[in-house]
Amino acid sequence: MSETMEDYAAELEASFKTINEGDILTGTVIDVSESAVTLDLKYYTDGIIRLEDFSDEPGFSLKDAVTVGDEISATVIRRDDGEGHILLSKKEANQVLAWDKLKEMMENKTVLTVKISDTVKAGAIAYVEGIRGFIPASKLSLDYVEDTSEWMSKTIRVQIITVDEAEEKLVLSAKELLQEQAAEERNSRIASIPVGLVTEGVVETLQNYGAFVRLENGLSGLVHISQISNKRIKSPAVVLHVGDKVKVKVIDTKDGKISLSMKALEDVTAEAIEEETYEFPETEEVGTSLGSLFANIKLN
Repeated sequence: MSETMEDYAAELEASFKTINEGDILTGTVIDVSESAVTLDLKYYTDGIIRLEDFSDEPGFSLKDAVTVGDEISATVIRRDDGEGHILLSKKEANQVLAWDKLKEMMENKTVLTVKISDTVKAGAIAYVEGIRGFIPASKLSLDYVEDTSEWMSKTIRVQIITVDEAEEKLVLSAKELLQEQAAEERNSRIASIPVGLVTEGVVETLQNYGAFVRLENGLSGLVHISQISNKRIKSPAVVLHVGDKVKVKVIDTKDGKISLSMKALEDVTAEAIEEETYEFPETEEVGTSLGSLFANIKLN
């Protein structure tokens, strides 16, 4: 079917529109170099965004960040760059558009992958949508971070936790994602522990309602006061002390928690216990018990 002028009506109308400095235009990337990006604006001439007008991020590379076919919104800073092109600034458009997008990302709890471009004593710096974001040292890891410089140039997953356009404040955090990941891994490992397993552990803490015992796999389980002894006791401290090595039986692994019993072993013979005892397997990579995999992870 042959094309008619009607097929180009929208393009023609766009090509005659008046463009003024300060307008925000959206175009499709048709070329990327180390120094500039060229946009098809559906206008009689193309738009140009120079590197210095694209981002303030240290070490920013247009070729790494922009791909032909991307859609980019930018502000008109000159209608003619001296070579017949429209000169644009993505940085200026970001001041108008990016904050709304950042708020939306925060509300949706969008997971972002960012590269740390600088560090200070209190944390690290990463850019999102061209806006400088701060990651407090306490939000970089599950563990205490003493030297933030070790995080320089690392790529990490974060979420936005604070967006304040008036104060130009953007705060990011990796900690919540790491906590979710650790919880998923912990729950998966707990679910893999067979109910009926008999093993040894060390009493970690004593509470009025029972004792927390750290198992050979590094996880902790609760021996409820009713499961400590066949005899009625007023307090776990009557029978147990922190640091005691005890033999326990896994009686449940529900809802990410390990329920243990000492009482269940009082009524079985030593021979039966020996037959039921389970050895935690060694890993192929490090050749150690699962304790190395579960180190530093505790149940809430």
